[in-house]
Amino acid sequence: QLEDDFNGIYGNNFNLGGLAGFPFAGNTGFGAMSAHIPDDGYCLIAYGPHVGIAADGTVGKVERSGVELVDTCCGSAVAASNYVKGITDGGAEITTALQEFTDFQQGAVKELILPHGKRLSEAENRMVELPYALYDSQNMLMSEIVKKGSTGIKRGLALLGGIQINTGPDTLDYFVPLRFDLMNYRGEITEEMLPSLKQ
Repeated sequence: QLEDDFNGIYGNNFNLGGLAGFPFAGNTGFGAMSAHIPDDGYCLIAYGPHVGIAADGTVGKVERSGVELVDTCCGSAVAASNYVKGITDGGAEITTALQEFTDFQQGAVKELILPHGKRLSEAENRMVELPYALYDSQNMLMSEIVKKGSTGIKRGLALLGGIQINTGPDTLDYFVPLRFDLMNYRGEITEEMLPSLKQ
């Protein structure tokens, strides 16, 4: 819904994302995206993971239109969290086998949240903490991608990071902003705008 709202205001978008909201298009995708920015234009990048909240308040699940089952959301994130839990709790078999190419994004999601295993294990509610752990990994990646690709930015870039909250089909979705920075063409932050969103 957020993507549709932004498209209604700004026009077409360029999708850099993949499973669990990670920017799998990476540096190459960022370069391709920045080639579409007009010479006198700016760019808005919105990024972050999503999490479902069911009608009964259960975090990590959501109702879907036409589907009776109240299912996991984000399914990729929950599966990766279960993988990490198996490792941190000692029940999973650790292997050095390479991830399958046919599911490489899911393998990457598992590895990218692995450093947050202790944090997730100690959380009061693992499903509440999971999107924040995902966001921290994604924010680190986006910062690196923007830094490396900033020469392709014409005038400036606004970076809006946060957590998308998905709810059932008859209710609105939400976005919790965690970062909103205006950056110059060198990738330097010129203004931290998050406080203006929270007023």
